[in-house]
Amino acid sequence: MTPDTLMTPEKILLDGKTFIPAEQIPIPEWPCVVIERPQPTLTVKDDDLFLVTDTIGNISGCSLNDGNPSMGLFCCDTRFLSRLELQIDGRSPVLLSSTADKGFALSVLCTNPRIENHLNADTIGIRREIVLNGALFEEIEVANYSTTSISFELSLSFDADFVDLFEVRGHNREKRGRLLRLAEPTHLEEIADGVAAPLANPSHREESLTLAYQGLDGAIMESRIQFQHRQPDYFKGYTAVWRLDLASHETQKLGYRLNMLTNNQTSSTVNAAITLVQAKASELMEEQIWVQQITRISSDKSLFNRVIERAEQDLYLLRQSFGKYKTVSAGVPWFSTLFGRDSIITASQTLMLNPQIAKETLMLLATYQGKKEDEWREEEPGKILHELRMGELARCQEIPHTPYYGTVDATPLWLMLYADYYAWTHDQDTLEQLWRNALAGMDWIDRNLKQTGYLSYHRKSKRGLTNQGWKDSGDCIVNRKGELAHGSISLCEVQAYVYAAKIKLAEIAKMKKRLDLADRWQEEAQNLKVRFNKDFWIEDQDFCALALDGEGNQVDSISSNPGHCLQLGIFTPEKAYSVAERLRAPDMFNGWGIRTLSSLSPAYNPMGYHTGSVWPHDNSLIGMGLRSLGLIDQALELFQGLFDMTNHQSYQRPPELFCGYELNGDNAPVQYPVACSPQAWATGSIFQLLQMMVNLVPDAQNNCLRIIDPALPDSINRLSLHNLRVGGTILDLEFERVGSTTACRVAKKRGNLRVVIEA
Repeated sequence: MTPDTLMTPEKILLDGKTFIPAEQIPIPEWPCVVIERPQPTLTVKDDDLFLVTDTIGNISGCSLNDGNPSMGLFCCDTRFLSRLELQIDGRSPVLLSSTADKGFALSVLCTNPRIENHLNADTIGIRREIVLNGALFEEIEVANYSTTSISFELSLSFDADFVDLFEVRGHNREKRGRLLRLAEPTHLEEIADGVAAPLANPSHREESLTLAYQGLDGAIMESRIQFQHRQPDYFKGYTAVWRLDLASHETQKLGYRLNMLTNNQTSSTVNAAITLVQAKASELMEEQIWVQQITRISSDKSLFNRVIERAEQDLYLLRQSFGKYKTVSAGVPWFSTLFGRDSIITASQTLMLNPQIAKETLMLLATYQGKKEDEWREEEPGKILHELRMGELARCQEIPHTPYYGTVDATPLWLMLYADYYAWTHDQDTLEQLWRNALAGMDWIDRNLKQTGYLSYHRKSKRGLTNQGWKDSGDCIVNRKGELAHGSISLCEVQAYVYAAKIKLAEIAKMKKRLDLADRWQEEAQNLKVRFNKDFWIEDQDFCALALDGEGNQVDSISSNPGHCLQLGIFTPEKAYSVAERLRAPDMFNGWGIRTLSSLSPAYNPMGYHTGSVWPHDNSLIGMGLRSLGLIDQALELFQGLFDMTNHQSYQRPPELFCGYELNGDNAPVQYPVACSPQAWATGSIFQLLQMMVNLVPDAQNNCLRIIDPALPDSINRLSLHNLRVGGTILDLEFERVGSTTACRVAKKRGNLRVVIEA
């Protein structure tokens, strides 16, 4: 939908209101607090909305260069609110407590500072509650705890810069669209000295504010703020001011709802509630339905249970709608969208929790599967996307994310998930529906393999990623001297993904009576394994190279990447054990987890994104590999380190990554400054490590579940899985550790699944 009428270059008529460019109207400003450095934040999310505030619930930065750049209310990669500031007589409140524990809501308790000759400190109690549910809702309760009546002004300042998330992340634009403001303060008297005086008849006073922006593509975006409970007494620019007179122990309630619109249509995919109470009830009901559908996991340890409950809730929060499908977005704040690799790995990690995540991820990514050659987007027939964006930069083709396909591993990972989902569910309909997509994905791999014999990447788009594996920062593919690799890059773990995809799909082809494909893929997998063990092995290090460069030379640094290969069968046994042992050396294992790069490397940086940091998902994949080799104690040690790290985090939530500094006595893990939290595959690592412990091997096609040598760590004595789904059967499993032995029993079973427990 387009604006109703483009009146002149200076005026725009939209929804019966006249807007003009903001620079033509002097907007009186309320004082704002400029924060010089990033501060602790509160984060809440609902589907395609997320909000980041400071710990008092404010967004105090007044431009891209002030405050914490990730703060704001975002929808579809656009910041619809860049200032939200509560003040008392122009002063910031004093924080008492705050939490975003619910995930979709935050609550703040604060009071007033001493205001000379006016208010004693701690006289006023202010309770803020903010909820997301297709819109932003806030209610503010203001209480007078003094023994006498008091009068003061309480204000809320709003602003919206409507910047694209890529701009927040540092992308520079030569030109932007224009901010729009209402051409006149409707229902207000003339502005005198920058203050809009109230009407003589308050019943006709304006009950809303509108902030708007016209993008370079012509799209009009709006933040419409409708006040509830009690209307403001006056406005000063885009600051709403209430003159409050409170008797002793009197409480008053204020509130508003902020709706986001693009071209007069709701921006969010979620239908917004009317009030905060309705919004909260809707969210709680949806979450309850989610919890009833998943495997419920509990233990005899409260700390462990809190980590599990948080991970369950975060997966619920990270789910995001894309058309008729819902999958897990990669993380807040930077990656709250559809990713290929991240969504696939998270779906794989959580098959034990809820295979429906995998199904919708497979279906959604199949709808975007590459269909043509397009260098700008690095699209190729059969290729699975890397990242989808919907902001102004994408719409204006300033970035290629519409979607962007610059990932080398999403396609083989999609094929692996396709097979693993079937093993858990025996979902014949989905298997058949996606078979053509699987063939197209394998064809893309085979076309790429013809170039070097390995699946490799080389950037084609001028706006694309230089590195296109999971370590996609520009400085991470280095040799033992710390030098950057050049040319087409063949990552070690990607070849293991190809090997596993061919082995797994050969079994499906055999089931479908396509013996020609089954035999060919089996043979190609075995040939790849032979070449891989020869070309990637660093003889003097007795370890696997990170990659091969464009000339076929080994990128011979000691990194975590070979750990992904351990569970996939591409190594010969002796090489697999050598890699497993090396990963646990002190230069790699820092006490909480395995670093991305050896601390002995010249390129090592404990604060480097992929050059010395520790990533939970990286470690959970390695943990699965250690378990597959029978190195159970080592795998459990890795679990314990990550669990201890998670218990140090706010809300017991594993971050995207943390710094590689080693555990030394009682020191806490060092946070990475701009890590996403919650983040999908970090959250998924909790469930993957659980899968590592109990070692479930599903074969739903043959109506069987094998439980092979389950092992609980010393920190847990009992573990229960309730509502576990394998094929058409739902069952409850109980695990109990006695000494070094873990026993398993089937507590309940609804279906005819055969459960085989192997010691």
